Amino acid sequence: MPEHEQGQRRTPPTGWAAQAGVFLAVAFVAAGMAGALQPATGIPPEVVQLTQLGPAVAVAAVALLWPYRTRDRLAGTLPGRTGTGTRSGAGPRRVAALLLTPVLITALCACGGLLTSGSLPVTSPRALAHPLALLVAAQFIGACADEIGWRCYLQPLLRTRFGPITASAVVGLLWGLWHVPVLTQEPAFAAGFLLATTAMSVILGLALEGVRSNRLLLAGGFHTLINLGMLYVTDESAARTAPMLFLGAAALAAALPWIATARRAAHEATPDSITVATAPGAR
Repeated sequence: MPEHEQGQRRTPPTGWAAQAGVFLAVAFVAAGMAGALQPATGIPPEVVQLTQLGPAVAVAAVALLWPYRTRDRLAGTLPGRTGTGTRSGAGPRRVAALLLTPVLITALCACGGLLTSGSLPVTSPRALAHPLALLVAAQFIGACADEIGWRCYLQPLLRTRFGPITASAVVGLLWGLWHVPVLTQEPAFAAGFLLATTAMSVILGLALEGVRSNRLLLAGGFHTLINLGMLYVTDESAARTAPMLFLGAAALAAALPWIATARRAAHEATPDSITVATAPGAR
């Protein structure tokens, strides 16, 4: 018997809830510790927030406990609850749509700010103390450390139990709650933030449904563009309620076409009862 199969047989089956629980517990604790250590490192938060390392640390922890299942989830090889097959990669149109969605969200936020304040809160790259190239690279690394946990591990894990929209929405809500300091803001601010994370998670979950290759790069690219938009074009990062509500509303508006497209594709892929009943060999 091959060695990896022996290892799989020696490992008792563990419920998805226990695996998700371990991931979440480590992600919260590791993020808190990283955030507490950030001032000592001298790394400015606008360059990268060390809390983003929490999900990556959590993936490493679950990989120690369930190495084979974690590997399969990161590779995107596990079937979903609905039995959706996997593709080798996302098509060019899907990739373009996914990476243009943060641009749409940022533009909607900017329009909201323009309508309410009469001006665009645009920050010039020269106004920040760090080069644009450094910020982009650091934001991408941080986003990938974040997304390897939420979209590359937890999303496939929950997809073994729930449909794509439900799994994505749950991941998005947990992702938002993981940003603990947000919950200390006023309720409207926290509600806008949770709406944004849930809607963006649905977009990512539907865009990456069944995709195996480049999932981390796509999710990290989406996340990076959102963060850069918040940093340079809008002022959602300034802990003000109105811009955060704009972000939540913009993310929801951007998610609706993805949801409609996914529902239409699912409907077209499911034969109706008359077709099934009249198919050759039907009994």
